[in-house]
Amino acid sequence: MNLLTNPILVRMALVFIAGAVAFLVGTALIRRMRKSLLAEQSLSSVPSGSEALPLHTYHAVIQELKQQKYELQNLQTEERRRAKTSENISAAVLANLSSGVLFVGGNGLVRQANPAARRILGFASPAGMSLGQIFRDARVISGIQSAASESSTETSPKVAAALDTSLREKTPFRRLEGRYLTPAGEERILDIGLTPVQAPGGDVLGAACLINDESELAQIRQAQELRGEISAELALQLRNSLATISDCAKRLSVGDDPELSRRLVADIALEAQKLEHTIGGFLSGTTSAGMAAGV
Repeated sequence: MNLLTNPILVRMALVFIAGAVAFLVGTALIRRMRKSLLAEQSLSSVPSGSEALPLHTYHAVIQELKQQKYELQNLQTEERRRAKTSENISAAVLANLSSGVLFVGGNGLVRQANPAARRILGFASPAGMSLGQIFRDARVISGIQSAASESSTETSPKVAAALDTSLREKTPFRRLEGRYLTPAGEERILDIGLTPVQAPGGDVLGAACLINDESELAQIRQAQELRGEISAELALQLRNSLATISDCAKRLSVGDDPELSRRLVADIALEAQKLEHTIGGFLSGTTSAGMAAGV
């Protein structure tokens, strides 16, 4: 009885009972957790067909997107290569043209000029200049008359006025011939055309100004006109000389006066000498030069 009532023994017994209960509870919990882990492992190691299908589809979509991205990059690279090739071809064509080409932007300033344009106009680089600055006091010889030039009282309107009007109204003209003076003081006859440049969408990007140096052709035309005038003058002289010779010959054939006959023969010889001199000079070019100076 004394042992049962001993407080130390009672405490030890309670501790023992609590430890046993805790051991049993812990063992039960461990077994339960172990079963749960084994069940989850079995489910993850053997996936069902309905769970595996979305994952496979996801990978297929990813692969398809990657392929499309690769193809798009190839297309972009090819398009850039074609654009670069086209740009190089266009630049090569413009550089080898004998005609001058100016591209004027929407602000009215020259953005590009090929070598022929720089040579014809006499500017090292007309880029950034307006057509009014380039053509300055150039005068129209023939061709289109702008609204501004038609109302002008000047007998020879300015080329810049016609070009400026065409740029503002965005209307092309076929041909304008003008007398142009280069910065170095060389006079040239230029054939000028202006055409708006449109984008594929229809927007006007600017205008292309085509320039040809017609100085040599103008000189040839002037020489032909002068030669025509000289020929007409020569024909008149020949006609007068032949008429004189014919008249003298008629009078000589019916005359009996020796003195008159000598004068008529002298006149015929003089007219023949004039004809020989005129025709010889025309063939050698001296008559042309003399008549040109007289004209």
